[in-house]
Amino acid sequence: MSHAHISQSLAIVHPITLSHGCNAEVWDTDGKRYIDFVGGIGVLNLGHCNPQVVEAVREQAGRLTHSAFNAVPHAGYGQLMEALDRFIPVSYPLSGMLTNSGAEAAENALKIVRAATGRSAVIAFDGGFHGRTLATLNLNGKVAPYKQKVGNLPGPVYHLPYPSADTGVTREQGLQAMDRLFSVEIDKSEVACIIVEAVQGEGGFLALDPAFAQDLRRFCDAHGIVLIIDEIQSGFGRTGQRFAFSRLGIEPDLLLLGKSMAGGLPLAAVVGRRELLDALPKGGLGGTYSGNPLGCAAALATLEQMSDANLSGWGEQQEGVILERYRRWQGMPWSGVLGRLNGVGAMRGIELRAADGTPGTARMAVLLAAAREQGLLLMPSGKARHVVRLLAPLTIERACLEEGFDIFERCLAALE
Repeated sequence: MSHAHISQSLAIVHPITLSHGCNAEVWDTDGKRYIDFVGGIGVLNLGHCNPQVVEAVREQAGRLTHSAFNAVPHAGYGQLMEALDRFIPVSYPLSGMLTNSGAEAAENALKIVRAATGRSAVIAFDGGFHGRTLATLNLNGKVAPYKQKVGNLPGPVYHLPYPSADTGVTREQGLQAMDRLFSVEIDKSEVACIIVEAVQGEGGFLALDPAFAQDLRRFCDAHGIVLIIDEIQSGFGRTGQRFAFSRLGIEPDLLLLGKSMAGGLPLAAVVGRRELLDALPKGGLGGTYSGNPLGCAAALATLEQMSDANLSGWGEQQEGVILERYRRWQGMPWSGVLGRLNGVGAMRGIELRAADGTPGTARMAVLLAAAREQGLLLMPSGKARHVVRLLAPLTIERACLEEGFDIFERCLAALE
């Protein structure tokens, strides 16, 4: 495929062109088969061309392909919001709006909290990722490549270290950083919201410390600050539960959804407490394509399949294989190429190390190419681009999962 008319500012991980896919397998335009551990970067928890999603979209396309909900409502929007209210495990009645992407959900959340609190300052975290739009850029916890050459960004935004067993940043260090922030940088009364990923995606599949999450919840309650949890990548079963915030023992005020919400169609949402969602004047929220009927139909078909039994079963199978393989690899002669195993459930990242113990950025480039040549697609992440994030569909067949890890293992051995 020619890229002559495509912006060179798009970075492409795998220089192939896909033709079609089925669950965890894809084929390129030359007919070569690959096992897909990328999953559309977390979009395909139910796999490529999930039959129920495909049928729902096909049926919906024969009835209504579009109606701008804020002009003329369609039934699917309301049905999906009711389904989300049943599906999302919070103790309060849910309100929300549908968007086209996770970044758009984050943008609208920033508007909502400004209107609801009368404040504008935001606290985010090192290593976080919330989108590539202008306001979400400033939320992201690293500069390159997202914040380069774009000038001043909407703010103010302040960043804290991300407490996690995967980062080595302790709860106490996180609290000390908060104390410093409010002693040196900004008064608590100026902060509108704190936004945090329950498990960082782009950051390298790093799981938030539950005790620190509970500290954040208490702090927000005490100072009238909105707590936003971004589950765009970790949600909809990726960690073996419906949402990763459940393992933290807290509830968000606003929750950001996206990626696997609609089985591959572009759909996302910001949902949460009604008093927040109603803070803007009528017309302050909306969008031409937001909550498109096809996306709503796909999401409803997705949620139907995400029973707790299915999610736990899929997650346990995938997590079990990952843990067993990682343990076995520790005894291999080439185990020095491996660093930490990050994350929770089936949302796992494997660090690569260079010979001197530093992040294995160069080895990652070799691994991606070698695995692709042998029929396995992998996705990098982490500040140094040295963490393999494993995003195979939750529905992957056991034999296909094992085949993918056989390829992965051969490629790891070759790195040494």
